[in-house]
Formats: sequence, C-alpha cells, structure tokens
Amino acid sequence: MTGLPIRPARADDPAEVDRLYDVCLRTGAAGDDATGLYTDPRLLGEVYLGAYLALEPGLAFVLDDAGTAVGYVLGARDTAAFESACARRWWPALRDRYPLGTFPAGSRDDALVRLVHAPPSADPAVLREHPSHLHVDVLPEAQGGGNGRRLLETLFDALRASGSPGVHLGVARDNVRAVGFYRHLGFTELDGDDGGLTLGLRL
Repeated sequence: MTGLPIRPARADDPAEVDRLYDVCLRTGAAGDDATGLYTDPRLLGEVYLGAYLALEPGLAFVLDDAGTAVGYVLGARDTAAFESACARRWWPALRDRYPLGTFPAGSRDDALVRLVHAPPSADPAVLREHPSHLHVDVLPEAQGGGNGRRLLETLFDALRASGSPGVHLGVARDNVRAVGFYRHLGFTELDGDDGGLTLGLRL
C-alpha cells in the first residue's frame, strides 16, 4: 500500500472513531498488535487517542484505504493547554467509568487506569521550543512506501500554519524501528530514561 491518500479524520463519525480505536489497539505493542494484551479493547484508545479527536480534531489526519482508515496522526498545538483541557473535559468522565481497582493490580489495563487518574505532564523545558506534540500509528499492511512520512508531514504543515515552532513525541527506547524512523526525519533526543525517549523536531 504505497501512496495512500491522506484526509482529515472524521472525528464526529462514530464508525470512524471506532475504527481509529481499533488501529490504536492493533499497533499498541510498540507497533505490534496489542489485542490480546488488554481486557478492555477500548481503554488504550481512551488514553492515547480519544482526547485528540474530541479536543483537537483539526490536527487529526488519517491514511485512507478505499474509505477505511489504516493509520492516523494526531497532534496538539499547545501541549500545556491541551493537558489543561483534558483535565477539565476528558479525564473526569473516564475516572468515573474506570475507578482505580477496576482491573487486577499489575495488569496492563490497571496501568492505563492509573494513567487516567494521574496523567503525566510534559516537561516545561521541552515545551519551550517544542510546544506541540503528536501520536502516529499505521497498521503493518500500510507501513512503508512513504505513508508514515507523508502523514507526519501533513501534520507538520498544519502545525507550521498554526505558528508552532516545534513538536515532540514520546517513544519506547526499545522500539528501535520507530526511533530510527524519527531520527531519519530529523528528530533529536530531548530527554530520556531507561524506558523511553522524548524526541523533538524544530518546525
């Protein structure tokens, strides 16, 4: 699948939202299928996808294969403002739906619920020059052929048009393929620990 068209996400279409949640789950294990790793198949999308569709729909783009999304890129123009909006408009309903203790302690679902109740905040030092951030996921059958690069470039153009000076993202350190891909696009390491890296790109 090379050269697939890219279009704005239909954030108000429940069928498309469900499809994007499915893409999130099917790429949720460092790019591999996480379907068998979670008890609740929507929880990963609720944490890493839904807020962008609800709060920043103008920065959500999909890779389209005959009308079906096979990948997406999501962004937030102002990460600090996005985190504040999530605190008011996204996390409270999820906390009601997923109280602490909903899933067995130590399970992957439990780890996500803990993120819902105590979401991380971006490092202000990162935000000074890279105030925007993104998430991108592409199903294996649509990877390669430049599709991922074109998705990201679509978002970069939208962020530049909004006046953003830079964008960052988080990636697992052991996801060697993804780290190499981002470095090839010009991302550099801004921060990191044993588990993950924060990479940034000046726009």
